Amino acid sequence: MNQHKTAPTQHVVVGETRYAYRRFGDEGGNPIVLLQHFTGGMDHWDPLLTDGLARKRPVILVNNAGVASSTGTAPPTIEGMAGCIAEFVDALQLPTFDLLGFSMGGMVAQAYAKQHGDRLRKLALLGTSPRGGEPTPYQAEVAQRASGNANLEDFAWLFFGHSEAGRAAAAAFWQRRHERTEDVDPPSGMATIMAQVAAGRDWLVPHGERFADLAAISCPTLVVNGSLDVMLPTINSFHLQQHLPDAQLVLYPDAGHAAQFQYPELFLAHLLLFLDGH
Repeated sequence: MNQHKTAPTQHVVVGETRYAYRRFGDEGGNPIVLLQHFTGGMDHWDPLLTDGLARKRPVILVNNAGVASSTGTAPPTIEGMAGCIAEFVDALQLPTFDLLGFSMGGMVAQAYAKQHGDRLRKLALLGTSPRGGEPTPYQAEVAQRASGNANLEDFAWLFFGHSEAGRAAAAAFWQRRHERTEDVDPPSGMATIMAQVAAGRDWLVPHGERFADLAAISCPTLVVNGSLDVMLPTINSFHLQQHLPDAQLVLYPDAGHAAQFQYPELFLAHLLLFLDGH
């Protein structure tokens, strides 16, 4: 059975877009599709998480249109990105599946769930915010550090807890994340980055009554974050839990935007309880 670092990159063509994806794991379980953060590709996932999920189900990692090894044009709205995911899962002929989105991927997952809830069994939203959510009060420092994201110190500040334990967890994740050395994703180009920036800004604007659109997401939902998310403030996770019809919330201590990568074993245990429970 292929694992995170050996699964081959595959492609499916829809119209003018060639979606890059990797599928691995036990084909006997419910498929789970994973949507990554701003500019992130398939290699930005934690092998501890993906391989842990793959023991009992097919794991499908995908790059949205224009991202990394996928071709096509990145849409400038979250809803447009969700439309891309809709055509991707249709091309793979997935009748029902679980969906996990992290950060911007969590926004896309919400937009997909509002339109295609009948296709989803369960939904996991990690380090993300609803449409019309609270902007970060750390905007200047986030922008400064994000430009040097390849630097471990800046990456740790953005994604992990700010204690010694948080920085150590960031270094451990950084090592795991770079285990794959062949058939790796290229970085996303500037046109894609700017489209995603536009989509993130648009997502800050409510459509109608603030948070009322979350009522359209009826499937069981797990909302996860760290105690201090400097990118998409943790209060947004509370807003999600309060306004989604069937949601539970897990917050991890001394953790930031990527709490699931800081506490990979604990998060995996919580996620599997959620996915495999009734």
